Amino acid sequence: QVQLVESGGGLAQPGGSLRLSCKASGTIFNIYEMGWYRQAPGKQRELVASISSGGSTNYADSVKGRFTISRENVKKMVYLQMNSLKAEDTAVYYCGRRSLVSPYEYDLWGQGTQVTVSS
Repeated sequence: QVQLVESGGGLAQPGGSLRLSCKASGTIFNIYEMGWYRQAPGKQRELVASISSGGSTNYADSVKGRFTISRENVKKMVYLQMNSLKAEDTAVYYCGRRSLVSPYEYDLWGQGTQVTVSS
């Protein structure tokens, strides 16, 4: 079964840290660009960070300097290290795989993991 499974969400205090993990299964992994998106209540899903098959990274301005995306191809894992968390980082975070056929689209998503930043 082709799937992405996220883990690592939870409750963090402002200024705290969390590390999200995403495990891919049933699919070749190393050739795909992977990304982390998030969706807050009442807002559209937005790109947080992405990492190419070669390891090049891209970040939303709102998380630059605070979040780090990385991948381990052998383990078929992608991570999002989130530091200096803010209340506005509260959202459901999704791991996604960028399509090889339609590169402006993501063709596989995880179920999402909730991140709540609150004191």
